[in-house]
Amino acid sequence: MKLDRNTVWSLARGWLAAILVVAGFAIASQPVRAASFQPLEIVTKNGVQVFSVEIATTDEEKQTGLMYRKQLADGKGMLFDFNPEQEVSMWMKNTYISLDMIFIRADGRILRIAENTETLSTKIISSQGLARAVLEVPAGTAQKYGIRPGDRVGHPLFGSK
Repeated sequence: MKLDRNTVWSLARGWLAAILVVAGFAIASQPVRAASFQPLEIVTKNGVQVFSVEIATTDEEKQTGLMYRKQLADGKGMLFDFNPEQEVSMWMKNTYISLDMIFIRADGRILRIAENTETLSTKIISSQGLARAVLEVPAGTAQKYGIRPGDRVGHPLFGSK
């Protein structure tokens, strides 16, 4: 079977188009990542703990959060900005990593900590009061560093650092 140049070129374009469609789906299915990392400090009775956090500010970033991720290193996290201060509800849908959720008031004080959250759960986790932001860190972080309600968070979101 002998193919002319037009037939070969037509087949090649068809395969290229198929590859681009598959690649497009692969890219579109990747989790949304927050745009930037910033330092964040928490002042506890035990000292100052410094974290490197992704900032989730857009609706898409806040809706996706840490979903689909398989790991989150110690000292890393995601900070969700819910300005203005409000009652905040979170969940663990499509989240494979157990987390500590640290609910923070507008003045930078920790309101509440939901420790060792259940992975893949749709159970609602409430701030149980007005919160400006939520910091998600690996499960066990609050206990490891002695982070408690009332501790101060240092970050520009709260008018500090």
